[in-house]
Amino acid sequence: MIPLSGNPTVVPTRSFVKIVGASLVGTTIEWYDFFLYTSASAIVFNKVFFPSSDPLTGTLLALLTYAIGFVARPIGGLVFGHFGDKVGRKKLLIVSLLMMGGSSFLMGLLPTYAAVGALAPILLTVLRIVQGFALGGEWGGAVLIVSEHGDAGKRGFWASWPQCGAPGGNLLATAVLAILAAVQSDAAFLSWGWRVSFLLSAVLVAIGLWVRLSITESPVFLAAQAKAEPELKLPIVQVLRNHWREVLIAMGARMAENVSYYIITAFILVYLVSGLGLPKSWGLNAVLIGSAIHFVTIPLWGALSDRVGRRAVYLFGAVAMAVWSFVFFTMLDTKSFGTIVLATTIGLVLHGAMYGPQAAFFAELFDTRVRYSGASIGAQLASIAAGGVAPLIATALFKGLHSTVPVSLYVVGMCVLTVVAVGLARETRGAQLTDPVPTAPEETKADAVIA
Repeated sequence: MIPLSGNPTVVPTRSFVKIVGASLVGTTIEWYDFFLYTSASAIVFNKVFFPSSDPLTGTLLALLTYAIGFVARPIGGLVFGHFGDKVGRKKLLIVSLLMMGGSSFLMGLLPTYAAVGALAPILLTVLRIVQGFALGGEWGGAVLIVSEHGDAGKRGFWASWPQCGAPGGNLLATAVLAILAAVQSDAAFLSWGWRVSFLLSAVLVAIGLWVRLSITESPVFLAAQAKAEPELKLPIVQVLRNHWREVLIAMGARMAENVSYYIITAFILVYLVSGLGLPKSWGLNAVLIGSAIHFVTIPLWGALSDRVGRRAVYLFGAVAMAVWSFVFFTMLDTKSFGTIVLATTIGLVLHGAMYGPQAAFFAELFDTRVRYSGASIGAQLASIAAGGVAPLIATALFKGLHSTVPVSLYVVGMCVLTVVAVGLARETRGAQLTDPVPTAPEETKADAVIA
């Protein structure tokens, strides 16, 4: 662990490590389910649930249901945030895990379009909505239960570990699909092989549930709940009344992070297969390798934000991604597998500069009693305008203009929004997560103790 300059390293207790592990395991499983759908949309669902004579049109329809899941995420953030601020973080994390895993398992049992016609994509869309709803509530609880247990001086590092669930889940989902595609013929994979990856969710959820039931509730939340103050009936009202600026900052900060991630990990499959005529395995393997490096580097970016501040690291990531959006497609156009892997890996490492400090940054923007609502709403509202439509917009731009330049300009536009939002934010490094509104002291206390 990298400590703040001048401060001794604080060794976490065994219980705190368990809490970090429980958050990481749970988020990895939930992102596995979510990204499994993302990958399947580009290579399976466009043929199984949305057959079309035009491959790109079928892909667009499949990605539309993918985007619908993002529309449900803010609703999940609202509902889970409300109850998370009233009854605690732990209970809601268990509910979100069960909802996400259950919907993914049922996807593996769905009949195809050839069997039941239009009912198949309708059922798929309903389950996708449940997925989005659950994931919308998952993120806030996972990062907060770590942030509220830990030491302010190391919060960027430790709170970044639940963020690793995204590349971890993507790594797991891509690996499973790649293995299945490699050991089966295309006909077998499209017929039944893809279902195996979704049915595996039942096993993963059982593991995640066992881990999450063993952790303790956030001490910061319990302390705030114990205060003899009137209970907030609607935390969302307090968020929008007193923290609307922070909500807008969180939304803006997510634009470049969210869009760039789904361009690199989802649209790459569309572009390599439909645009360059390359095997889908190339895209899957590139994302697989890149996600492994991404997983390792996210905590390093989080640790760096403990040294130099959240804003500096975040702004670097946004500016670097704007430049890389053009380099990325130039490297893909070489049709060299090694170059494609390098382009994907560097893109994901730069994304980590935004994603690593994000958990601590957002948690430090809000009061304890509305933190779950505020962080979830800010993060998930952005998912509609950012990640949810990113592959859809990118595919439409590419199909209409047969060029990746508009896609790169789209990413640049989102990076500009993020630079403005983060530039207007206050530095939160070292903030104390206690009521009233968190304030960032000039120096972080060296004797901070992990609860």
